[in-house]
Amino acid sequence: MFNLAPLMLEKVGIIVIVAFLLSQMRSFRQVIQNEHSTKEKIMLILLFGSFGIISNYTGIEVHHHTIGRPDWLTEMDHESALANTRVMGIVIGGLLGGPAVGIGAGLIAGIHRLTLGGFTAFSCAFSTILAGIAAGYFGKKRKQKGKQITSSFAVLIGMALEAVQMLIILVAAKPFNDAWELVQLISLPMIFGNGLGTLLFMFIIQIIKRDEERARANQTNQAFLIADQTLPFFRQGLNFHSCKEISEIMLKLTRADAVAITDDHQVLAHVGAASDHHIPKLKPETGLTKKVLEKGKISIARSKEEISCFDSQCSLEAAIVLPLKVKNKIFGTLKMYYTEPGKLDRVQQELAEGLANLFSTQLELAEAERQTKLLKDAEIKALQAQIHPHFLFNSLNTISALCRTDADKARKLLLELGSFFRGNLQGARQMLIPLEKELANVRAYLSLEQTRFPNKYNIDFNIESHLEKVMIPPFTLQPLVENAIHYGFPRSKSEGKVTITIFSKNNQLQIIVADNGKGIPEDQIELLGKQVVHSKKGNGTAIYNITERLKGIYNGQASLSLKSKVDHGATITISIPLERKGVFDQDVEGLHCG
Repeated sequence: MFNLAPLMLEKVGIIVIVAFLLSQMRSFRQVIQNEHSTKEKIMLILLFGSFGIISNYTGIEVHHHTIGRPDWLTEMDHESALANTRVMGIVIGGLLGGPAVGIGAGLIAGIHRLTLGGFTAFSCAFSTILAGIAAGYFGKKRKQKGKQITSSFAVLIGMALEAVQMLIILVAAKPFNDAWELVQLISLPMIFGNGLGTLLFMFIIQIIKRDEERARANQTNQAFLIADQTLPFFRQGLNFHSCKEISEIMLKLTRADAVAITDDHQVLAHVGAASDHHIPKLKPETGLTKKVLEKGKISIARSKEEISCFDSQCSLEAAIVLPLKVKNKIFGTLKMYYTEPGKLDRVQQELAEGLANLFSTQLELAEAERQTKLLKDAEIKALQAQIHPHFLFNSLNTISALCRTDADKARKLLLELGSFFRGNLQGARQMLIPLEKELANVRAYLSLEQTRFPNKYNIDFNIESHLEKVMIPPFTLQPLVENAIHYGFPRSKSEGKVTITIFSKNNQLQIIVADNGKGIPEDQIELLGKQVVHSKKGNGTAIYNITERLKGIYNGQASLSLKSKVDHGATITISIPLERKGVFDQDVEGLHCG
């Protein structure tokens, strides 16, 4: 017995070494995962059946009390028996793959053991098949209970089934005396040897699964990192600028040698290898991209011929092209290219598929956000349209009175009134207008108001030069000036003063409207801009509308702040980014911008 133990450990080592070498193969790692298709179950049957055959060939021949020297066994004497690790592989196969794998592997190893001969051939073959059935049953039951196949559970089942094999030998092998002597000699070395081998084998399998889980976790983190960095650009829609930024981020954070994005009719960006002939603004030339746009399914190429690039000298030799969809409609493609086919492994493929799904979702969210902005803009413009009829009637009454006393001034005011409403109509059709147009609108408004209320207030403009072309939302400045005049100096006998200051600071456009009027009570300041504050002058509505417009257009990058002290005036400051990020152009149709 003690002479047999080291030899059994040696045979266990052979199987463990084979298992370790196989674990370095990607195909073996894929097959070992929990869920198995019919094809994978067949592979597991062949794999663990092969372990059983190897165990048979490398087993130790026992003739009565004599232990044969280690050799490759192809046949045995009728009075001999075999000590080996056959049950170990069958048990692990059954536990991992279920009854089908256990029975299949058991039949392969058991029938092969029967062909080798020996007086325990039938009992060993039968016990091997029984071990496969039992291991598959116990493994399936444990999984149904939601429990994992742990190393300790596998060792327990393996040693128990090895002990059952000893009992079957005692019952079925003849003569009984020889069977009894054999069991006394081989039982403990085989039971504990197979238990140790099962433990080591399970450790290898657990390492495989941990590596896979770690790879998936890293892949998920990488996908979320890419999604986080690309989200601001997806909010702009798919245009040449945003797609180039997205592609550069992906090139930096993945193993791809080139990344490209197209819409349904042209290349929007291509960065990395082969940029000399894969040029934005051209139609998608590769057959692979055309196929994806037509069928809407993922396509993978592992050769230049499959990519079908028009340039025979193209360095790209592998690619995965994925459809980008918005509301189940093919909108474009995401393409990841590789200069070596080996780089496009399963991890890269799964990462690309996950990113395509994330990007499609981001595009849908961007479209929904754009529609929300347009709706909000329409609502605010509708409110703005309700305000101006009152102003129009007052202005017409003033001009009518002047027609009798000062015709030239009346004519001038009519021109100012036309300019004012022309600016309002233009603003109603545009999301952003140049600052100079907003200022012209303000000056036209002030001309009409100062005619109605002469010497009531004075307006100072402090405008930094070179800011005239900066784009700002319409109806941003004029409502604030109107509030300052009507709310700040309601019954004031002294001349009021409104100062309009506009300058740039830290890449932000600063618009400040300050007055020396009656100010705003502290309790109202907390509410202004957060909700509509009903008042006779409409002050709360205007500030709320401007705040909502800034939020909707600039995605939180713009701000409005208000400071005031009763009887000391009020100051409103608007900060707008000079470089717009995440702002949709007014003339965008759908998501196309380039």
